[in-house]
Amino acid sequence: QVELVESGGGLVHVGGSLGLSCAASLSDTIFLINDMGWYRQSPGKQRELVATITRYGSANYADSVKGRFTISRDSAKNTAYLQMDNLRPEDTAVYYCKAIWGISEFDTNARWGQGTQVTVSS
Repeated sequence: QVELVESGGGLVHVGGSLGLSCAASLSDTIFLINDMGWYRQSPGKQRELVATITRYGSANYADSVKGRFTISRDSAKNTAYLQMDNLRPEDTAVYYCKAIWGISEFDTNARWGQGTQVTVSS
């Protein structure tokens, strides 16, 4: 099993920066973390992808955050990070971490974090 603990988030002014982190803890050393990612959901909208990163460090971004957000991971610590720069009011949402885990790199079990609020004030 995998548990995710998110940290970071908060309130920031337009143009400011925030960083999020997501630490995965594994109940057994036989498990490994494959892809990790960040998603967000604002009131009345569906949860949407923000950025993902593979276990080999290949990143993918939503068009709306390209050039402003950076996803990274420390595989030794099973931790993913999201650096958010030049924040806009439309970035306001609850941000969720997601981890794909299993016994092999081909497993696709998904685990979500509890979510952390990011609010960008104008």
